Amino acid sequence: MTTDHRTQPSTTPATPASPTTPARVTVIGAYGHTGRFVVAELRRRGLVPILSGRDPQRLAALGELYPDLETRPAAVDDPASLDRALADAAAVINCAGPFASTAAPVIDAALRAGVPYLDVTAETEVVLDTIAAYGDRAREAGGLVVPAVAFYGGLGDLLATAAIGDWKTVDGDGNGNGEADGYGHRHGAAAPAAAADRISIAYALSDWRPTDGTRVTGQVSSGRRSGGRILYADGRLQTRAGDAPRADWTFPDPIGTQPVVGEFTMADSATIPTHLSVPDIDTCMTVSAVEDLRSADTSGPVAVDDSGRSAQTFLVEVVATRDGETRRAVASGQDIYAITAPLVVEATCRVLADPRRPSGVVTAGALADARDFLSALAPGHLTLDFTN
Repeated sequence: MTTDHRTQPSTTPATPASPTTPARVTVIGAYGHTGRFVVAELRRRGLVPILSGRDPQRLAALGELYPDLETRPAAVDDPASLDRALADAAAVINCAGPFASTAAPVIDAALRAGVPYLDVTAETEVVLDTIAAYGDRAREAGGLVVPAVAFYGGLGDLLATAAIGDWKTVDGDGNGNGEADGYGHRHGAAAPAAAADRISIAYALSDWRPTDGTRVTGQVSSGRRSGGRILYADGRLQTRAGDAPRADWTFPDPIGTQPVVGEFTMADSATIPTHLSVPDIDTCMTVSAVEDLRSADTSGPVAVDDSGRSAQTFLVEVVATRDGETRRAVASGQDIYAITAPLVVEATCRVLADPRRPSGVVTAGALADARDFLSALAPGHLTLDFTN
C-alpha cells in the first residue's frame, strides 16, 4: 500500500492545555537558529513559549519580536536560574547546544519541576548518555525525557518504526524484551526475535550549509569519539576508524542514484535500538552533502521565505528487510532545521495531551503510533510515502 501526501499549507489543529488556558512551554536556546523555528511553531499550534537562554542580550532582542511573551534568562551552570525558567511551564524544549553541556542540567531541572523534557540534539553520544543516565531515574520519578526529536535522530526513528509496522516485537512500554546494555539497547540470548533483519537509512540533501551551532556541536561530538564513526552492527554499538565506505544509493525520483558515504554517524543508531530489536542499522549520506559539511565555506543557511526556511531540500528513505520481504518509508521536505520544529512540537503536543504518558527515556518512534505521528505533519511539512 502506498500513501502519498503532497505539500500544501498545514491544517494541523492547535493543542491547548485546556479550553481556556494554553500550555506554556519553556524553550531553552530560544534565540538560536532552530530555537526560533520552535518558538514560531509553538505559537502556530496555540501554545505559549517562554523564551529562555544564557545570553541576556540575544534573549532581549528576541523578546522585542515577541513583546507578548515572557523572557527568562537561564544558564546551565546556574540551577536556580533553570528552576525559574521552568516555573509554571507544562514542558521544556531544549534547543541549546552543544547538548553535551546542556542536556543533563536541563533534564535535572525538568525532573525537579516535574515537567516533560524534549530536546533536538543530533549528538549521538548525548543520546546514549541520556538513555544511560536517566532511563531508570526518570522512570522512578515519573518523569519523561524525549531526546533527539529532530531531523537527525527523530525523523529516521519515526520512519523506521512506521516502515516496520506490525513486524515490531517489543513490549508495550517500548523498552523491548531481553537483556539491555547500559544504553537501553536490547541484545543477547534473551532478546526477542528481530523486528527486522536490517534497517537502512539513506539521507539525500540538496546542499548543507551548517549553522555555527551545528559546527560547534559536531566538533564536540567528533572529539568525544576521537574522530571515529558510531554505528549499530551485530546487535551492538560500535566505533570504527579509518575511511568510511562509499557506495551508490538509488533514491526515489527525481533524485535517483547518488554516491553516498556509508557508516555516517547518526543519532538514529542510538534511538532506534531502544525500542526496535534489529541487529544492523545502516546509515548513509549523499557525498555532496558531506563535502558541503567539510567545506571551507562556513556561511550558514540563507532564508528564502518569510518563515526563515532556506532553499535546502531533503529526502530520507528507510528500507527495512526481514526474511526477504522489504518495506519502505520515505519523507521529503524543505530545510532540515525548519522541519525539526514541527517534529518536536508535535511530540510536545502529544505528550501534553496524554494523561497516561509514559515515563523514563522514550524516543520519538516509541512515543506514539509512528505513522499517525508522521501523517500529522503531512502535507504541510512533509511529503510521505509508505510501501509495505
